[in-house]
Amino acid sequence: MSDILQPRLCTLDETKAAIESGKVLWLAGDENLLKQLPKGRWIGGSIPYFMSQEGGKTSQDMIFVNELDPALAKKIQIKFYNTGTIHNIAKDAPEDGFTILLIPALTDMHLQYAQHAPEYEDMFIKPIAGWITGIHLDDLGKVKPTVFNGGTGESSTENAIVMHVALKPGKAAHIGIVNIQEQGDGDTFEFPQTGFATDKVLINGVEQNFADYLQEHNVDTRQPLVADYSGAKLNVSFQEVDQDKKTVSFYAPVFSGVEYKLAKPVNDYVSEFRNALPKLDHDVTFSCNCVLNYMYSELEGKQTSHMLGPMTFGEIAYQLLNQTLVYMVVEDN
Repeated sequence: MSDILQPRLCTLDETKAAIESGKVLWLAGDENLLKQLPKGRWIGGSIPYFMSQEGGKTSQDMIFVNELDPALAKKIQIKFYNTGTIHNIAKDAPEDGFTILLIPALTDMHLQYAQHAPEYEDMFIKPIAGWITGIHLDDLGKVKPTVFNGGTGESSTENAIVMHVALKPGKAAHIGIVNIQEQGDGDTFEFPQTGFATDKVLINGVEQNFADYLQEHNVDTRQPLVADYSGAKLNVSFQEVDQDKKTVSFYAPVFSGVEYKLAKPVNDYVSEFRNALPKLDHDVTFSCNCVLNYMYSELEGKQTSHMLGPMTFGEIAYQLLNQTLVYMVVEDN
């Protein structure tokens, strides 16, 4: 390795120097830091939570820096997508590369991608990884999550920012996930409509109000709903149970026609997570994990693995995920 930056937290000045030297970067940090950065070959998103080289860390004065090794890349393209164009993301992606996608949380773009990404042309054929940008949890409702186009110096609280990367011949990107949540043995839930909120649910085939069910059964909503897609476990995390309105909201959509179960309790996140990590022969090019794992498992100061990156409001491995680590490696074809 030459002067390639290993994924890590950097100061504002260190990040500026990396940009000015022409490095290709994906950045995560507080909005007030990212807007001070010079133009260059980078994209960024707002978040103050990280799995750093020192362990879990909350910081509003450091920036998490991922550098793309120039020995791997043939060409990059940075562009914004809006809700009218995001369906083209996989079609626009290079045949021989990957895409990094950042979307501001709690926006129409977040909803559109979450609900419809699996239907987009060429989805699941070309690697797409990324995350949902966020804010400090104390600032919910006061500050908007943001994404940044380093190429133009523009930011957006509504649109997605993307870096399409064409790889050099003989290289290929592969995306993996680590999800330690397992379906429990309890009731089965089916939802009448796809969406981020619901009132009604079919419980073992019988319709009931979901908020009432969660209260009556004293459900710990830190444990997500888990669906099993032919062996692939996908989580939907609870956002809020509103007993006044009798509604339940989620951080990702529930899909109609899919069976969900509540997850089994996780007793020791750090050890279970470490045991689930794959043994990789290549450096991790990109990774992110979920802020809910960070909060619920009290990861401040704890080291989970060599996979470092932002702790986010949602993770993207082609489609939107919750409470899941996403990683990408680039290796020889």
